[in-house]
Amino acid sequence: MARRQDPFDIDITPELIIRAYRAGIFPMSEDAEDEDLFWVSPEMRGIIPLDGFRLSTSLRKAIRKSGFTVRVDTDFEATIEGCATVGEDRDTTWINRTIRSVYGELFRRGVAHTVEVWDGPDLVGGLYGLAIGGAFFGESMFHRRTNASKMAIAHLVERLRSGGFVLLDTQFVTPHLTSLGGVEIPREEYEERLAQALLLSGDWCAWDRQRASP
Repeated sequence: MARRQDPFDIDITPELIIRAYRAGIFPMSEDAEDEDLFWVSPEMRGIIPLDGFRLSTSLRKAIRKSGFTVRVDTDFEATIEGCATVGEDRDTTWINRTIRSVYGELFRRGVAHTVEVWDGPDLVGGLYGLAIGGAFFGESMFHRRTNASKMAIAHLVERLRSGGFVLLDTQFVTPHLTSLGGVEIPREEYEERLAQALLLSGDWCAWDRQRASP
């Protein structure tokens, strides 16, 4: 069970969101039409250990043959719209107007980031989350083509490793994430890992500089 509070009346600001993540909690809403938010702190927290990420050989080949390309931080609005859209992989969404607004501001401040998968001019998958210290807090993902979200996660893991991050928080686990190495850990263990991660300064752009080096 997740530990949650009643909807709160205080202003939801970027600063408040950052403090919440640093404390091990995150906001959600009941659905996209609900203006209220509540705090969540799951008793069992989902993570993907960066040294335990799994991508099968066949999946790697399929991704290489897909012709998809990965871009980072080029279209936050389209990415969060994809995550908020009801489709074959979800029949509801918790991304409401408040979340769109405050995370959009976090993106403009360089705290929120996207990993986007493109098929030519079409955005076919992606994810977004927050980079704080040495932790990345994954918020949501989506796909419109087979394997697109897996390609986004694979790039994210590689980028986090390059930048010295040590914690990839997925909040919860799903069969999709479990197949990639996602696991659940108790809240107490998560908080210990989080505390260690927040002592570090992950570098989101290290991957780009390493690829640009001759």
